[in-house]
Amino acid sequence: MADPAGPPASPQGPRPHTGRQRNEATRRAILDAALRLIADADGAPVTVDTIAREAGVGKQTLYRWWPSKGTVLLDALTDHAEREVPAPDTGSLHGDLRAVVGAVFESARTPPTAPALRTLVREAARDPQLADLLREFTQARRAVLREVLARGQERGDLAADRDLDLMVDQVYGVFWYRFLLGHAPLDGAAADRLTDSLLGEAS
Repeated sequence: MADPAGPPASPQGPRPHTGRQRNEATRRAILDAALRLIADADGAPVTVDTIAREAGVGKQTLYRWWPSKGTVLLDALTDHAEREVPAPDTGSLHGDLRAVVGAVFESARTPPTAPALRTLVREAARDPQLADLLREFTQARRAVLREVLARGQERGDLAADRDLDLMVDQVYGVFWYRFLLGHAPLDGAAADRLTDSLLGEAS
């Protein structure tokens, strides 16, 4: 006769659900693999096949989360940039702006960001999909910086009539000019001078 109370409960309680952790680990492996491949491409094509092989997964696993190679690469770059260049809130515009500019400059001097961006810039000249990818990535990073400036403006740290888009252009204009031509460093001293120059105009 069956025990109406049912089987005794496991002394360890319910088993933890590990599917979410496995999915996140797989997704992270794919993003990291995509970023490594962009950084090391040196002109070789980066495809869904090569990303899947580098990550140790099947192509269908990639297509479960991303519809195309371009969206994988965009997600990989954006994810890395968000970890390397977060949106700070130090309580002052100068602190926030210096943190963003310094992180952008520092990230572009080290792998995998520097070689990945160089590959994308080179390949975007002949691949419209990659050109769109680079544009989306750039717009997303501009939006983070503009948010920092807008928050400072709301606090009264920046005059209400300042052109925020122009300030963003100034930051990324310096960044891309120095990054592509290499005529001057993208270091902490440059980030300090650029921050002081931009906010000095507001005084």
